[in-house]
Amino acid sequence: METKWLEWAKQMQAIAQTGLTYAKDVYDRERYESLRQLSIEILSSYTEVAMEQIKLTFASDTGYATPKVDIRAVVFKDDKVLLVREKTDGAWALPGGWADIGLSPAEVAVKEVKEESGYTVTPLRLLAVLDKKFHRHPPEPYHVYKFFIQCDIVGGEAQGGVETSEVDFFGEKDLPELSVERNTAEQIGLMFEYRRDPSKAVILD
Repeated sequence: METKWLEWAKQMQAIAQTGLTYAKDVYDRERYESLRQLSIEILSSYTEVAMEQIKLTFASDTGYATPKVDIRAVVFKDDKVLLVREKTDGAWALPGGWADIGLSPAEVAVKEVKEESGYTVTPLRLLAVLDKKFHRHPPEPYHVYKFFIQCDIVGGEAQGGVETSEVDFFGEKDLPELSVERNTAEQIGLMFEYRRDPSKAVILD
């Protein structure tokens, strides 16, 4: 669960970004710039993301502030789920990443599976839309929605990619160390619930 200070810092950043989009008065803009800088300092102090990286990310964001979208593909073979080993932390995750401009959520899921695992898949259905702040992820400076999309393998073969070093299938009881920045054990367990009960309704936070 997200701590209050992190929630407040993100809200400050969103207010500052939106204010800078619409404010015309030079003094108002200075105040919003100061508010954004304060939010960056707070986020850098309490997350593992460097201040310069946060500053670059926020400086490139313009317009009305909205959450980022993370797409995760859920691919089963028999009673095991496809996971890829991330090069950044050496831990395992469902294939996926940030949503891309110009691609639908389903298209992003297909692209990410191919790039990270070598498999070609077809999207089947949306399983869940989760808000990261309600789950056991490490603190981060962004407000993120996570889309979990079930896919079926239609071709390809297992091979790592630019961001992944290994590809494998795991049962619910023998999960490896998970990249909790990307997915938690509880979320993987939820995906197995859909495997056992295909009629289970989509979950929305």
